[in-house]
Amino acid sequence: MNFPPDSDAGARAFIERIDALSTHHDPVHEGVRVRWRRFGNTETDITYPPLVLLHGGHGSWMHWIRNVEALSAEHTLWLPDMPGFLDSDKPLPMADGQAPIDPLLTALGGTLDMLIGADTPVDLGGFSFGGLVASTFATRRPVRRLALVGSGGHASLRRLTLDMINWRRSVDRQAERAALKHNLDALMLHDKASDPLAFEIHDVSCHGTRFRSKDVSMAGGLQAAIDTLTCPLLLMWGEYDVTADPRPLVARLTAGHPNRGGAVVDGAGHWTQYERADEVNRQLLRFFD
Repeated sequence: MNFPPDSDAGARAFIERIDALSTHHDPVHEGVRVRWRRFGNTETDITYPPLVLLHGGHGSWMHWIRNVEALSAEHTLWLPDMPGFLDSDKPLPMADGQAPIDPLLTALGGTLDMLIGADTPVDLGGFSFGGLVASTFATRRPVRRLALVGSGGHASLRRLTLDMINWRRSVDRQAERAALKHNLDALMLHDKASDPLAFEIHDVSCHGTRFRSKDVSMAGGLQAAIDTLTCPLLLMWGEYDVTADPRPLVARLTAGHPNRGGAVVDGAGHWTQYERADEVNRQLLRFFD
C-alpha cells in the first residue's frame, strides 16, 4: 500500500496491516491489565536490548505506527497502550503521597517486568507525554539509552496559537470530527493537508483516552528526571512543534552534558516521528546502535 492512505478505509487497512505484524500481550499487575504489542523476530532479541516506545497523551501505540517497520527490522519493539489509554485498563487511584504519574508507572513497569524480566536493561523512547513518562521510568529501572521526541514536562515556552476544542461536547458526529481535525492540526501536525491515517489514529486514540495527561506534562519534571540519569540521551523536537520553542530548549537541555545529543527536525510539527518518519527512523536507528 502506498503511503499515505488516501481514504478512511485505506487508513484502517494500514493500521490493521501494521498491527498484524505484532503479537499482543495482556499481563496484569495489581489488578491492572496493560496491552503490550511486540514487534520483531528472534534475531533482533540477540543484537540489542528490547526497545520500549511510549506514546503521547490522547494517544496509543499508533503514535509510532510509521516507525515500527524500520525499527523492528533491527530491534525487538515493545509498544504499550499505557494505563488509561485505548486497550489498557485505567491505573489505580493515586494514593496519599503519590504523584499523579506514579500509579501509571507502577502498572507499566510491573507488566513489563512480567514480559522481559525486572533486571533486563532496555532501550527506551518516549513521545510527548510519553517522553516525561519515559524519563521518569528511566530513573526506576535499567535503561541503556533514552530517546525523547517532542517530550512534555519541559515547563518552558509553548507556541500554541489556536485554542483547542472540547470535542466531547459536540452535538453530533460531524461536529465531533470537525473538532478532532481542528485539534489534530492545531497541536500535532505542521502539514495541514488531509491525512486520513493521522485522523484515524487521532480519532480512535482520543476516544480511548481515560487518563488526563495534560496537567502532568504542564507541571514539569523533565529536567529533574534527566539530570539524575547517566545513560546516553537524545532529545528531538520538530522545527514547528507548538508545544515548545525547540532550538533554545535543545540548547539548554544539552549544554554541559556530553552524554546528551539534540536534534531539531526540519519541516515537522509536534508529531515529529509521524510527519518526518524517514528522518526520525534514521536518527533513532543510529542512536540505538
